[in-house]
Amino acid sequence: MHFTSERRLDDGVLEREFTLGEIPGILWTPASASAPAPLILLGHPGGLHKMYPRLAARARHSAAEGFAAATIELPGSGERPRWPATEQARADLRRALEAGEPVDDEIIDALILPLVEKAVPEWRGALDVLLSLPEIGGPVGYSGGVISLGIRLAVVEPRISAAVLFAGSFVPRAMFEEARQVTIPLHVLLQWDDEGNDRQAALDLFDAFGTKEKTLHANLGGHTGVPQFAGDAAAQFLTRHLK
Repeated sequence: MHFTSERRLDDGVLEREFTLGEIPGILWTPASASAPAPLILLGHPGGLHKMYPRLAARARHSAAEGFAAATIELPGSGERPRWPATEQARADLRRALEAGEPVDDEIIDALILPLVEKAVPEWRGALDVLLSLPEIGGPVGYSGGVISLGIRLAVVEPRISAAVLFAGSFVPRAMFEEARQVTIPLHVLLQWDDEGNDRQAALDLFDAFGTKEKTLHANLGGHTGVPQFAGDAAAQFLTRHLK
């Protein structure tokens, strides 16, 4: 890990940008801590610069509860090299949505599955490095991002103790089988009127999760209209399971 910048935010949170090879990321740590802080991995749909205001707000909220928070850029997003196949899948998806046509499984698989295959090992590698820092300890939670990525991480990464998942992205059929293998506590956010999400598929996915502790928090509104109280409930869920 190579830290490329460092600054104190107005609430005392330390924000450090870093790189892991070609992968950029950001780490936020609380203003003061008497022991290594638990860690929350902040997922997102790609584009750290575009997503920064929302990510920083979530990180600062977590820091106020005593958590460190970190995120990394997704493959093919931000300043990372583009994937031609993924760019084509995104174009196909836009065309289908603009035409009011169903989004078929081939488009969803081409858009999501390669991303999961590459991003999950990167997140696990980042976690290795983050947990080696003296100011960070376990347990670890995961929050937000592309839900298929969160599913895979919940299945393969034993250091993640609980997860908040946002049902706001298309899910390949293969991920439903993986969802049955998830055993950690889950808190799932669903925007009922999300224009880019198949509501019934989101409900079916929630039903498929194998964990015995799962909560679905559904609210009226579109993709970006998650109410503050819903975000607060998700944060309380992580606090309950990571402290």
